[in-house]
Amino acid sequence: MKKMKSLLPFALLALALLMGGCTAKGQVVVVAKDFTEQDILGNMLYLLIDEHTDLAVEYKHELSSNVVFTAIQSGTVDCYVDYTGTVYGNYLGYSEFRSAEEVYEIAVNSLKERYDILMLDPLGFNNTYTLSVRKDTAEQYGLKTYSDLARVSDNFILGATFEVLNRNDGIANLKKTYGMTFKDEKAIDGTLRYTALANDEIQVIDAFSTDGLLLEYDLAVLEDDLHFFPPYYAAPLIRAKTAEQYPQLLTLLKKLAYILDDQSMRALNYRVDVLKENPRDTARAFLKEQGLLS
Repeated sequence: MKKMKSLLPFALLALALLMGGCTAKGQVVVVAKDFTEQDILGNMLYLLIDEHTDLAVEYKHELSSNVVFTAIQSGTVDCYVDYTGTVYGNYLGYSEFRSAEEVYEIAVNSLKERYDILMLDPLGFNNTYTLSVRKDTAEQYGLKTYSDLARVSDNFILGATFEVLNRNDGIANLKKTYGMTFKDEKAIDGTLRYTALANDEIQVIDAFSTDGLLLEYDLAVLEDDLHFFPPYYAAPLIRAKTAEQYPQLLTLLKKLAYILDDQSMRALNYRVDVLKENPRDTARAFLKEQGLLS
């Protein structure tokens, strides 16, 4: 899902954001991170605010997580969409395994107390890591959950990103949790994992649960039945000062609560990544379907 490009333009844009000072009166800055899903969601925020308020809306994307979070703290960004697991682990520094509800509550309370930032209701989908197999493999071995996979994992080669293979909360501890013993493990980044799976060079891959390529390759997404991977529910973040100054923004952003699930977000990502639609057009079409845009 994430795009690998030159970091220089993004670094310069990040520097401009952080040096720009607070947003001007009557102006709202909406941003997004550097992958497809974020661009779609960022455009949803932009379109809602642009159509339903008199505020001038500026939109920037292709930014890293830490740059965006630093910018919203400094007041150069007003709102964007982030993920509960990212807030909980990356920004707030927690590492204990907790339920999705606990992670969300901690994120909400700590963001307000530490940074005066509001995390609103989740959009409804969980973009966490998952393991996927071909549907014929799932049918042959009766695979629905990670526990099912663990019982036959010694028959399979795993293809996973280098990062997930080497992180503490990645494959090594996942195998310990479920008792998995793969025949072999290969570090494969990007879409190469999907083509290798299609060609049966590997039989299991890691993926983001809302990755549009899961639809393109018609894969079976297995259930993390022991809840190893942390929850990454998407939710809008907005500066409390911005919300106080423009209370209509809260009313608008709350209309996005639980509007998406994993499958519908996956379908939107598919439209951009595979069908090559413009992210803003995809966001606009979805919001019109939901009756949120004219």
